[in-house]
Amino acid sequence: MLTPAFFIEKLKENGIDCFAGVPDSLLKNVCAYITDHSDSGHNIITANEGAAIGFAAGHYLATGQPACVYMQNSGEGNTINPLASLTDKDVYNIPVLLVIGWRGRPGVHDEPQHVKQGKVTLGLLDVMGIGYEVLSKEEDQAAAQIDRAVAALRNNEVFALVIEKDTFDDYKLQNIEVNNLTMSREEAIKEVASVLGDKDVIVSTTGMISRELFEAREAWGQGHERDFLTVGSMGHASQIALGIALEKKDRKVWCFDGDGATIMHMGSMAIVASKKPGNYVHVVFNNGAHDSVGGQPTVGLNIDLPAIAKAAGYNAVYSVSTKDELQNILSTLSGMTGPVLLEVKVKKGNRKDLGRPTTTPIQNKEALMAFLKK
Repeated sequence: MLTPAFFIEKLKENGIDCFAGVPDSLLKNVCAYITDHSDSGHNIITANEGAAIGFAAGHYLATGQPACVYMQNSGEGNTINPLASLTDKDVYNIPVLLVIGWRGRPGVHDEPQHVKQGKVTLGLLDVMGIGYEVLSKEEDQAAAQIDRAVAALRNNEVFALVIEKDTFDDYKLQNIEVNNLTMSREEAIKEVASVLGDKDVIVSTTGMISRELFEAREAWGQGHERDFLTVGSMGHASQIALGIALEKKDRKVWCFDGDGATIMHMGSMAIVASKKPGNYVHVVFNNGAHDSVGGQPTVGLNIDLPAIAKAAGYNAVYSVSTKDELQNILSTLSGMTGPVLLEVKVKKGNRKDLGRPTTTPIQNKEALMAFLKK
């Protein structure tokens, strides 16, 4: 395996010292190294991967040096528009180094949301005319691949280094940001889910939130037919919930969102507000971190999400950070007219033995649709 230090310092030796993107579990050790060894102006954790391409273009315009954009392969979709209409050689011809974590690689077991993306990861690069190499786990070979990538960048090309599982050695983040919050996300999810009505529906976002909701139902001996577990499609749970809420006005629809997912497509809040769904409750569990992919920070705890929702047009907004505050607001929340936003500030981290949903996405879909027909 490669050390993150070898990889990042090799890039810096070639003038690539600016990094932007969305963290990925396969890249968590590299992302941690970047955090510890780059100043805040040269490591930008962006709202989404497309925004990272835009940032990289701006960096190049200002310095003449390409930037490195890191992402999970699920984020390739967010990059297609700026790669095709901004950096492409037929438009502005701007070089960018892509570092892409290859989840769901064919032949390697992974979660269901990664299977399709794993199959098309290289094909998408081919379609866009982007050169790439799957990074070797041997230093000498990896060094030669980086040299070839740099040569492509100097020719004003976009180039991708695709990263397999277990490419990088462990590296533990030294500059750890710890919030002083006391309530765990799992505890908060259980508090909210426990007060829902019999006909209520939950749409939960990708990552730990869906996993913790699933485990709560298991612990309570309940079925999962009331929950849509959005195991992929980061940032889109709020719109899935809106689609249900507008058609099922007799049901309360709860969106269980995360701060990273909310920020990724924050414009969706304006659309929710504009449609004025009276049966819609948007709960954002905010720990200021991308918890599922290494705990890299978001700006979630540095911004006023309730004020943003209020300005967008939500009917009511609330923010709580203790169990008592959460219980107090939940006693009245279900009777309020939506859309309502409830920010629940929670501490980072999760149980080490946290399981994953044992139902398939299709089973989840079919159970929810049957429940909605009742």
